[in-house]
Amino acid sequence: MTVTAKGRYALRMMLDIAAQPEGSPVSLRDVSARQEISMKYMEQVAAQLVRAGLLKSVRGAQGGYLLAKLPRACTAGDVLRAAEGKLGASAEREAPGESAAARAAASFWEGFDRAVDAYADGVSLKDMLDAQSERGYDYSI
Repeated sequence: MTVTAKGRYALRMMLDIAAQPEGSPVSLRDVSARQEISMKYMEQVAAQLVRAGLLKSVRGAQGGYLLAKLPRACTAGDVLRAAEGKLGASAEREAPGESAAARAAASFWEGFDRAVDAYADGVSLKDMLDAQSERGYDYSI
């Protein structure tokens, strides 16, 4: 299982927006500059997050993006699925039912997927921001 740049950038974008004052739209240009990610790529990622219902777009001169959910209600799993699709090793699985070994391997991968989902769904944006604050770092990924 590999999380691509799109998934990593989506998580960074959501964390950046979550770290800003609540209710204030965040400019994609500002996120792009803080995270050192190209605007073009940020636009693609933002569009996916809006389609998934994780971000809201606000138009106008003072527009930008807002979280559609509170940081404690949005998990890393939500963000990664919006950017990557299904988590886990599903794409790497063998066809089930071929042999006893293939069935045994399929059982392992199903458990692996459940463990990945449980971990990703158990960590909220708030959890990540709180952990970063406790370490005393400036917010910049």
